Amino acid sequence: MRSSTFFTLLSAITSVVASHEPPPNVPRSIEEFRQKYPYKTKGNSHRKVVKIRSSRNETDDVSNEFKAGLKRANHGGTLYLPKNELFIIGKPLDLTFLDDVQVHWDGEVKFTNDTPYWQANAFTHPFQKSIMFWKWGGKDIKIYGEGVLNGNGQRWWNEFAGREVLDPNNEYLRPILFYAENATNFEMQGIHEKDSPCWTNFIVTSKGISFSDVIVTAESNNASSLPKNTDFFDSLNVEDLTVKRAWVNIGDDCFSPKSNASNVHVDTMYCNGTHGQSMGSLGQYAGEMSFVKDVVIENVWLLNGQHGARLKTWAGPDVGYGFIDNVTFRNFYQANNEYSAFIDSCYFNIDTETCAEYPSMMNLTNISFENFTGYTSGKYGLAVAKLTCSTNPNAVCENITFKNFNITSPCDGEPVIICDGIKGDTGVDCVSSNSTEAIAALSKTCSVPLATVSPSF
Repeated sequence: MRSSTFFTLLSAITSVVASHEPPPNVPRSIEEFRQKYPYKTKGNSHRKVVKIRSSRNETDDVSNEFKAGLKRANHGGTLYLPKNELFIIGKPLDLTFLDDVQVHWDGEVKFTNDTPYWQANAFTHPFQKSIMFWKWGGKDIKIYGEGVLNGNGQRWWNEFAGREVLDPNNEYLRPILFYAENATNFEMQGIHEKDSPCWTNFIVTSKGISFSDVIVTAESNNASSLPKNTDFFDSLNVEDLTVKRAWVNIGDDCFSPKSNASNVHVDTMYCNGTHGQSMGSLGQYAGEMSFVKDVVIENVWLLNGQHGARLKTWAGPDVGYGFIDNVTFRNFYQANNEYSAFIDSCYFNIDTETCAEYPSMMNLTNISFENFTGYTSGKYGLAVAKLTCSTNPNAVCENITFKNFNITSPCDGEPVIICDGIKGDTGVDCVSSNSTEAIAALSKTCSVPLATVSPSF
């Protein structure tokens, strides 16, 4: 499910779900997000300031000047990109040499949309055949301001329409908007990341990563070519990650750390039209061990999307192994999502027979869903959560618990939670997917309008 309109929240649909009221002062547009969380410049005034020329038009490539500016600002300086100025990037940039550098980013950086050129010349990473416009890296890097990083994604979405990024036969690769590798102490503050062709951020083999007060949007002007795989955040081998105050209106995961993430804290996120707050996917590659551990995601609003809190692990004949441990989803408000909590142990597009023959080899332990309120879309009837653990006898699935879980369905009846394969007490009444209760609950489907806000913020 996807909405390209501004972020919205259902206040009261009295004819359907009369009891639901939104939390107070919930922003419903970028402007209201900035009003609620005003961003103020957070650089250091004593640093040397470097300026570069801006682009004269949409084809005036200043890639060389951008890289040269960062080299001049390196080791203690600040590259300044002024408001109302445009900086066109038309070739890949290796920016992995950075050391104690800041970018005061109030203007707009925009990539060209020459899809054949970028597919032939972009940097690459083997994980899910990733390609990227540029790569950042080094230590003590801060990007801050109220500027825009524009991926110019519409052409990419148009040409990708009907394809799947995880299809092994897919050869149409799309660049990631922001990529960093081997970064230590990296911060991004205030930036509006806009219209990424594929993932918005991909951080690899890095430590001490922080995003705050960021805005992330991907909105299409073509109803038959919507943004796809435009996740706000993906990672590989990342430790000590913080995300605070983010506005996300995209077409895929709102947040999605992948293999080998630890010590992660997300606090205050508004997500519209996304696939949810996801752990993974994990276990994709044969023989590889992957994990996510020690994660807290709290104070999240999820609207008009696929799922809410989600964990996804691969199954099949050639997959990896590992674990997800100590993950807390806390203080979630949801409106018009399919399942509010969802464990998928048969990712990606694995049929029932194959999953049964080659179940996931990922352990899931110590997962908590706390203080959930709101309602589902009714797509799955009265079923508001579905947790399906692996049937692999060697895969552990235990201490998966609910606390203050108050999600309802807009359909007529009491909400039902479906659980399969969980060891121990979940804290709520769960029924198996093949039970009479689950089958009946899933059959009572209905629908609700897109979530909207009233009264005004």
